[in-house]
Amino acid sequence: MADSRLSRDGEAGPDTEPQPPGDSERPIFYFDFSSPECWLAAERVNHELGVVPVWTPVRVAGTGRQPSTEELVDLDRRAREQGLPPVRLPVPWPTDTDVALRAATFAAASGRVVAFSLAALRQAFAAGRDLSHVDNVLIAAAACELHPRAVLKGIESRSVTQRLAGASDEAAALAVASLPQVRGV
Repeated sequence: MADSRLSRDGEAGPDTEPQPPGDSERPIFYFDFSSPECWLAAERVNHELGVVPVWTPVRVAGTGRQPSTEELVDLDRRAREQGLPPVRLPVPWPTDTDVALRAATFAAASGRVVAFSLAALRQAFAAGRDLSHVDNVLIAAAACELHPRAVLKGIESRSVTQRLAGASDEAAALAVASLPQVRGV
């Protein structure tokens, strides 16, 4: 879906972790941690689609810009409509989310990408915590029972870095130019 806002495409689905990537029958939810739009979409994507999508963290150039005052007002309104707290951007903003992206890629291998990503997005945009700080990423990891030493080892591994790069390249090949985005609906 080209629009960065998630649209309703089916009945409410389960709120469970998806199976590992590769299920060509399910839509793919592309997201990152540099956009409050991704947080708002992530909070409802599992309920909006008829199936749980494959959550796929990716790097997309040009994300993480400072929202205008009008955009922040709109984000706060939409958060309120979803029953969420107002958007709190981390300070400084924008922030480097590479550690969080690698941690989400690591979490995907253990079937915890949804739980980790929701916790990290809440850290960033509900609590205003900077995800470039490893401690804030580890707080999100603890929320979904990922061991801190395993996460630290995972985010430094070559295989996690390669999987994130591969997912980002795949998204770019599919012309995913803005996030969040759902494909295959």
